[in-house]
Amino acid sequence: MWRFLHSLKAALRFHDYQPQHVTVASATRWMKQIDKKDLKLAWKLLDKVIYLSEAETKKILVHQNSVLMSNLHKAGLPPKKLIYVQTDDAGSSSPMMLGILRNAAGLEQLGCTLLDGRDAFGINEATKRLEEGAIIYIDDFVGSGIQLNKARTFLMQSVVGSFSEFLIVPSICEEGLSKLTDLGVTVYTGHIHAKAERPLHESSHSWAGTDAIGLLKSARRSEPRALWGSRTWQRWWCSTETRRTASRPYCAVATSKTRSMGYSRDSRICL
Repeated sequence: MWRFLHSLKAALRFHDYQPQHVTVASATRWMKQIDKKDLKLAWKLLDKVIYLSEAETKKILVHQNSVLMSNLHKAGLPPKKLIYVQTDDAGSSSPMMLGILRNAAGLEQLGCTLLDGRDAFGINEATKRLEEGAIIYIDDFVGSGIQLNKARTFLMQSVVGSFSEFLIVPSICEEGLSKLTDLGVTVYTGHIHAKAERPLHESSHSWAGTDAIGLLKSARRSEPRALWGSRTWQRWWCSTETRRTASRPYCAVATSKTRSMGYSRDSRICL
């Protein structure tokens, strides 16, 4: 009975996750792989998932961009002085977020420049033409900030003139915020993921250490089913310390991507 109720709760909470919906059946299958003695811990862990839907993600991007543009306007920088940059391959998260923001905020109609961060020639030509302004990185989630810093280090080699750096991101880990702030990048975000919020992080006080250790051991005993229909979550479940690379410590992030009107819709699940 309790397993069914928690499966129903998960299905209702993540009902709009795409492309493979979370259903009562898929949530039940996910729970069946967990040892009975660890089920209560798994339910508690599931309740700790922070879920940013597509609509929430878009709302954060548009709002934070509006605040940033207002601040830059007060500093004497009009839209034509702003360069928005995607920091990853086409089809991945950063270009998708830039596509959503471009369409929702009308960036091109405002006169903003949109570029690929790996386009050294384009960056060089744009910054020479503008001479001064702001470079604005767009992404969906930042963990430690290492990956973004690698992208910006490459990009800044092609910059000519005086340009301040900013990042618009729906969610960022506190260690990433600290790193980027130290590097001179001003972050605009809707959610700062604190270490204390992460139940399996050593800095969290929400669980007893023995509970966290027990659940980690249970997670690693078998090849798990993915609750979200995504190998991203499956990799996390196998090793709770990392998602894909060590640059996103103690975070579970599942991404839903489907093509729509020229950009991809994205939902975030973060733990």
